[in-house]
Amino acid sequence: MSTRSTPPRSGTAPVGTARSGPAPSGAGQTTPAQSAPGVRPAAPSRAELIADAALALLAERGMRGLTHRAVDERAGLPQGSTSNHARTREALLEAAVRRLAELEARVLAPGELLTSSDPDGAAAGLARALHRYLTGSTDLLVCRYELALEATRRPALRTFYDEAGRRFREPLVALMTAAGSAEPERHALSVVAWAEGMMFACAVGSYHRAVPTEQELRTGCAELLRGMLGTRAG
Repeated sequence: MSTRSTPPRSGTAPVGTARSGPAPSGAGQTTPAQSAPGVRPAAPSRAELIADAALALLAERGMRGLTHRAVDERAGLPQGSTSNHARTREALLEAAVRRLAELEARVLAPGELLTSSDPDGAAAGLARALHRYLTGSTDLLVCRYELALEATRRPALRTFYDEAGRRFREPLVALMTAAGSAEPERHALSVVAWAEGMMFACAVGSYHRAVPTEQELRTGCAELLRGMLGTRAG
């Protein structure tokens, strides 16, 4: 595994930009409105400010650091604002999961990248998404791990968390079907497991200082697809 690409630990991800103040909505990402000349992006709503602040706290302090009062302070809102928006801790966690799914969708863009049924195109799209995530949004991964662990102890949050994840799993199952997989559900699980393992290892695991290049990720994904689909990929 190459060490040619080392991810920044903060400052580029939507969550990381909030370490010294309110987290801007979708900071670090380019939306159509932001890229259009003369068009000013819409200011984040209070709900987005609260959810972004909650994610920033999760990334920085972990689950113990996430409180209604701390979110108010991080978001720069009057005391009690977070409680009015999400009265219980469960509601606050659900807001964080919902916002995390929105921000991850901007980074991974499954609707744009998982469109080719050709193994080469599929491997290229998946590699592009993973590399973009690992080199610019590792704080989001930390938040995801915090919330996933908490969901194992909260059945209601588990259901909510799983529901939010469907937007990523379903396109992958469709991709495997289009690529000719005889067992698209099982093969999609294998791809998810490979991608999740790569993200964990390179974000918080033993390879956190050695992120693969996009080409290396493409090669690894192509090898996986080739083995499952029995076709030449890469």
